[in-house]
Amino acid sequence: MKFSSEEILETVGMIAEDKLDIRTVTLGVSLLDCSDPDPAACARKVRRKILAKAAKLSEKTRFVADEYGLPIINKRISLTPLSLVVPVADPAAFAEVARAVDEAGAELGVDFIGGYTAMIQKGETAIDRALIAAMPGVLATTGRFCASVVLASTRAGINMDGCYAMSRVIKETAARTADRDGIGCAKLVLFANPVEDNPFMAGAFFGTGESESAILVGVSGPGAVRRALQKLGPEADLGQVAETIKKTAFKITRAGELVGRAMADQLGVSFGILDLSLAPTPAEGDSVGQILETMGLAMPGAPGSTAALMMLNDAVKKGGLFASSSVGGLSGAFIPVSEDASMIAAAEAGAITIEKLEAMTSVCSVGLDMIAVPGTTSEETLAAVIADEMAIGCANNKTTAVRIIPAPGKDVGDSVSFGGLLGKAPVMAVSGISADIFVRRGGRIPAPLQALTN
Repeated sequence: MKFSSEEILETVGMIAEDKLDIRTVTLGVSLLDCSDPDPAACARKVRRKILAKAAKLSEKTRFVADEYGLPIINKRISLTPLSLVVPVADPAAFAEVARAVDEAGAELGVDFIGGYTAMIQKGETAIDRALIAAMPGVLATTGRFCASVVLASTRAGINMDGCYAMSRVIKETAARTADRDGIGCAKLVLFANPVEDNPFMAGAFFGTGESESAILVGVSGPGAVRRALQKLGPEADLGQVAETIKKTAFKITRAGELVGRAMADQLGVSFGILDLSLAPTPAEGDSVGQILETMGLAMPGAPGSTAALMMLNDAVKKGGLFASSSVGGLSGAFIPVSEDASMIAAAEAGAITIEKLEAMTSVCSVGLDMIAVPGTTSEETLAAVIADEMAIGCANNKTTAVRIIPAPGKDVGDSVSFGGLLGKAPVMAVSGISADIFVRRGGRIPAPLQALTN
């Protein structure tokens, strides 16, 4: 791939002025050869392989960042779902392997590791139940290991028993990390239709169709998109707005492609995918919500927010597809409440509600992300909120997810703070109208008609 001098100068400008960065380089590692019925042996194998495969990850990340002058914010690892690696239906076995993973991550100096994962969209095995039983303890006692559970897919429908079970896990995890505003829940994502090459936490895992090891890059540039729209001016029509976003996404993606291929070459692994999602941070100017404001909305949540977000998401994907033959992951726009300064302000002002967010998730990359709700929210209500988001994913044949924090001891008007990229969030109101009987029926909501495509 060759880059023109004009492209290089534009990229330098985006780095200096618009907070363009490579949000993450994530090393995917297959653990399929580490399975062992002896938990201690399994933990040793897993730890040994992670340390071997990722031994130079930090060093090479620094080298590539310095070589190309592109900030790389996070170093991460994603693993084969642990439910496929630990062949013992014993929560203690999963806790032991999880400790080994977390220790390896600390030794390597990575930010997060994904892969404490179960896939129960159509039902649970005894091993899945053991993994889930150990989950609150794992999330409370490890610093880097992130969890995800697949609860639904267009092909399988929605596992309502799983939604209810995970609502209990969420409540217990919040209680176990109450001294830290329930931060354990910030490391848990519940999915419909997940992709197997997502480099973003907390939902990353390295699927069974992946190679032995690969580099997955997550690039982000909401500041660059916002600046381009500011230069365009308010007189431009929406077709011109979409074209400007598309061209900017192309440039951002080219930068990510360069870093991804360089990292893969340095580590001697394959280049997996480039995820061109616009992932915000709490820093001023690094906000997806502010892109919507630059388009002409007073703030996120205003009428027109869903239409504006759809256009943004679509234009980002169109621009990125021209810039890389390896676009994957989620690729679009994230709207996590706690991680986006504009979304935080909109939630504090009451401009955006959970119901409006749910509507917006039908057209964005993921779903209800990093939302704090009152600590007294019932398990049944949490399960119903989760099911609603799973339904959007199933009906639209897209990835949706839920990362929700019932903040211990907090109510509407309070806030939670996690620091770093996780940011802070106001506690948002949840409807008090009961869905208890519906949730307690259990069973599985059948797959929608869209599943019959063969």
